[in-house]
Amino acid sequence: MDAQLQIRGQAVNPGIFEGEAVVSKTPFGFYGAVDTTTGVVSDRRHELFGQKIAGKVLVFPEGRGSTAGAIVILELARCNTHPGAIINHVTEPILATGAILARKFYGRSIPTIHKCDKDPITLIQTGDIVEVDANNNTVTIKKKKS
Repeated sequence: MDAQLQIRGQAVNPGIFEGEAVVSKTPFGFYGAVDTTTGVVSDRRHELFGQKIAGKVLVFPEGRGSTAGAIVILELARCNTHPGAIINHVTEPILATGAILARKFYGRSIPTIHKCDKDPITLIQTGDIVEVDANNNTVTIKKKKS
């Protein structure tokens, strides 16, 4: 992997994580959409259906849905099936609360960044290796091998 690109954003939740990206072009809601025991998307209507988000950099425009989303993120953290990091256009308070509580209650870091200076959804592809450094407000994209 030789092509790299760095973008800047605003940290929502601190931490550093590097891993494989899973990208959705549509909003994502955690409530009723993820099997918390496996970290696999279970919402048949979503483009990520059947994909594992556990231990991945989850990239999507914004949240969709219920106030229970924070509880689902917390349960994913309890089961250690949470995303390794999250990148959004805009992270709404429910999603931010879930990531913050995961750290507080289970010591699970879910670095979260939003409001990037370049569109992460068009720059990052599923399978790319991405480093999210929410301590320094950067996202480094390491393109997957062709």
